[in-house]
Amino acid sequence: MAPSTETDWVSRFADDVIAESERRAPGTKQSPASSSGASPAIVIASGLSPSGPIHLGNLREVMTPHLVADEIRRRGYEVRHLISWDDYDRYRKVPAGVAGTDASWAEHIGKPLTSVPAPAGSAYPNWAEHFKAAMTEALAELGVEYDGISQTEQYTSGVYREQILHAMKHRADIDAILDRYRTKDKPGATGGKGKGQQKKPEEAELEAAEGSGAAAEDDGRGAAGYFPYKPYCGGCGKDLTTVTSYDDETTALAYTCGECGFTETVLLSEFNRGKLVWKVDWPMRWAYEGVIFEPSGVDHSSPGSSFVVGGQIVREIFDGVQPIGPMYAFVGISGMAKMSSSKGGVPTPADALKIMEAPLLRWLYARRRPNQSFKIAFDQEIQRLYDEWDALERKVADGSVLPADAAAYARATGTAAGPLPRTPHPLPYRTLASVVDITAGAEEQTLRILSELDPAHPLTSLDEARPRLDRAENWITSQVPAEARTIVRAEPDQELLGSLDEQGRESLRLLLDGLDRHWSLDGLTTLVYGVPKLMAGLAADAKPTPELKIAQRTFFALLYRLLVGRDTGPRLPTLLLAVGADRVRKLLGA
Repeated sequence: MAPSTETDWVSRFADDVIAESERRAPGTKQSPASSSGASPAIVIASGLSPSGPIHLGNLREVMTPHLVADEIRRRGYEVRHLISWDDYDRYRKVPAGVAGTDASWAEHIGKPLTSVPAPAGSAYPNWAEHFKAAMTEALAELGVEYDGISQTEQYTSGVYREQILHAMKHRADIDAILDRYRTKDKPGATGGKGKGQQKKPEEAELEAAEGSGAAAEDDGRGAAGYFPYKPYCGGCGKDLTTVTSYDDETTALAYTCGECGFTETVLLSEFNRGKLVWKVDWPMRWAYEGVIFEPSGVDHSSPGSSFVVGGQIVREIFDGVQPIGPMYAFVGISGMAKMSSSKGGVPTPADALKIMEAPLLRWLYARRRPNQSFKIAFDQEIQRLYDEWDALERKVADGSVLPADAAAYARATGTAAGPLPRTPHPLPYRTLASVVDITAGAEEQTLRILSELDPAHPLTSLDEARPRLDRAENWITSQVPAEARTIVRAEPDQELLGSLDEQGRESLRLLLDGLDRHWSLDGLTTLVYGVPKLMAGLAADAKPTPELKIAQRTFFALLYRLLVGRDTGPRLPTLLLAVGADRVRKLLGA
């Protein structure tokens, strides 16, 4: 199913990007690659800093351009989605809750991320590669096609030499542009990418794994004047340096280090151990790569922000064009407080993919416009999200789906390269979670229960229910507290059974008498809701009344106490199937 080209935000941005690419190169009008291989690729960009765990808020920096790039590919155009790994950013602090680190990592603050040791026990050569690896794996599972660019490699190999020398030559012009905004910065604003605004408390929590290490860089002004380039020290390797002089003719640059006192004079035409300050670096890359689309955090609407200032720097200094740059809103976590207290950090895409399938995670980003905030569920809300997803799939199948929802579904389940892997026999997530909760993952018992859910279409192998089954099991074991897990009673509660009045005993008898006839998920649902109706002298299809709802809740609480020893638990039909008819009879006093 092809996405709608009229009703969804992705298509609208794709239209804008294609039109902009044609405007920029009017003499070589863009055409689909299938009809002309000579057209240059449309460049779309993201930037990620592996300064710590790359969290689900950072993922919006990738998913927004990915979805637009993928739509353009579907239309037959050649697209490059660049992900700039900002691994030459300074190491700013030791993130909380990162296994294999301690306070000693603070001695590396100020060094490039690629010069910081990886956490102890890591298989990777440095800090940046360690955190890039998990994100790279998650992006592959999500079907994100991209070209990765290491900024360490770009800077240390001299790729940007011409741009650096040009920026230094025009430093007074850059300083003048920045000076238009310096007095307009908000208190506490840093002007870095994804930063610069006062955070809501929940947003501050997510900043435990901050996006860009460049965020807190100064803009290049110092006592000796304005210099948009910052060397890493030849003595201690840190960026706590101050440029003291620069000669445009010879490119001789002198600096001193405020950390170790090292001083050095180098020829910038040959020197590769440093980088442009962030507010100059970003627009330089727009011009260098020819970026047409790149989103950024909500703070870029403020005066003095990197995107606003960058638009003037790219035009006035680098003779380039600012990309189309929608602002994306905050991504929150449902169940965040519990997870934060246990892990000391925030969930990453890899964490999310342990408890939900890739299409569902893609859908959460595809169905909301970039400027709409949303939450990703790590708590019980994930069951409702899966119910909503399954309902959407049914609407797609029967043709009743709305165009915008159909587009979001198509973008979630596949890319221009083809469909993403899916569960062959997708059973309700809440049912799977309840079953693995009760069985503690015992495969034989799990298969027995799942095969009885729908006798008309029985599950014959657990593989048919995977990977959704595995995600539900991971959710139960990693996100549900031990005290909330379901433990079925080993023996009947004789005291409770003996205290029942005639009405209570009769309700249990009606349930037990109907077990064999109703032994399926739908059948047991009808049975457990029907017993209180029969007790009230109503027909099985009677509409619920306030009195009937009270009677049903009372009956359900009795069953839960007899089966699991508390007033609530998994949905009763699922619980009964999981316990098994013989054990149900025993625990209910038959």
